[in-house]
Amino acid sequence: MNNLAPYAANPALSIGRQFNEPPSSTRNAFQRDRDRIIHSTAFRRLEYKTQVFVNHEGDLFRTRLTHSLEVAQMARGIARTLNLHEDLTEAIALAHDLGHTPFGHAGQDALNACMRDFGGFEHNLQSLRVVEQLEQRYAEFDGLNLTFEVREGILKHCSIKNAKQLGDVGQRFIDKTSPSLEAQLTNYADEIAYNNHDIDDGLRSGLITIEQLSKVELFAQNLAEVKTKYPKLEQKRLIHETVRRMINTLVVDLCTQSAHNIAQHQPQSIADIRQLPPLVNFSDEIAAQNQKLKQFLRKNLYHHYKVNRMSAKATRIVRELFAVFFENTGLLPNEFQTYAEIDKPRAVADYIAGMTDRYAIREHRKLFTVEEYL
Repeated sequence: MNNLAPYAANPALSIGRQFNEPPSSTRNAFQRDRDRIIHSTAFRRLEYKTQVFVNHEGDLFRTRLTHSLEVAQMARGIARTLNLHEDLTEAIALAHDLGHTPFGHAGQDALNACMRDFGGFEHNLQSLRVVEQLEQRYAEFDGLNLTFEVREGILKHCSIKNAKQLGDVGQRFIDKTSPSLEAQLTNYADEIAYNNHDIDDGLRSGLITIEQLSKVELFAQNLAEVKTKYPKLEQKRLIHETVRRMINTLVVDLCTQSAHNIAQHQPQSIADIRQLPPLVNFSDEIAAQNQKLKQFLRKNLYHHYKVNRMSAKATRIVRELFAVFFENTGLLPNEFQTYAEIDKPRAVADYIAGMTDRYAIREHRKLFTVEEYL
């Protein structure tokens, strides 16, 4: 990475880890963080956690794992174009969803409702909690002991109340400063990935149609280009080619506009980046088109009655699991029983949040379906 910009994050100048460790002789600090994330238990569980569709509904739909890999690929490409640190963006991308509950946003909303009187639940904070406390792999510390820069990137948003409890990584929300450009661009890569791949999954599932999407400017423009160039293209390839071009449109615009913003402000160090407003963003035109795409997906896919039915079942499973474990912590695995003696609500939330979709379904069946065990 000889072309690193002076304002890029530099592992040799990292703010550091919570617990001091000797540096690796073969990897920079951000590479080491990436490797720790990939080898974590929470990362493996992402294979069976919902993106939009519950995993058992079909083998071809995205999961949190495939989504995280797609975000990492996209983020690295953007970082390379802007001369930023690719390893840092990859580490942030791979870790950003580690705290997601089973059943996607429906699971998170249900768990947040259960935790309303106990500090609430938010997957972004839970991702940080996973890498700082819940992963238990190392002899000398809990968590993964990641660098400040990766932890900062994981925490995309945070209330002032919560920020005050998070120490160094929460301070920027209090001071109203910006994170690294690597953190900023990974947030956008996340948005580009899930919007466009949810289109792909939505079309494959039949919950949305090309005709509906043709009313969305960003999709319609790219669809028209594909049809003009390939008038006889079969629908499967037509969809893929259109989505591919949409992603390219968004990524190129993001890189172009962000490079313009950087040139305009002329930062000389990452310290300058932290004092400037966010510099990674879309042009006004593309931002407006992307917003309309998000509104379309919210209305037509995320609130589709079939998705709502799945969400209703997921909500019931999470609420009933929380209630039964909260009522009787003796039903929890031993390690969670121990923590429940200190903080019962959070121990129950940690256990449920770590479940995969199918594990949550299986636990619910064990606890509430008597016939199978007579």
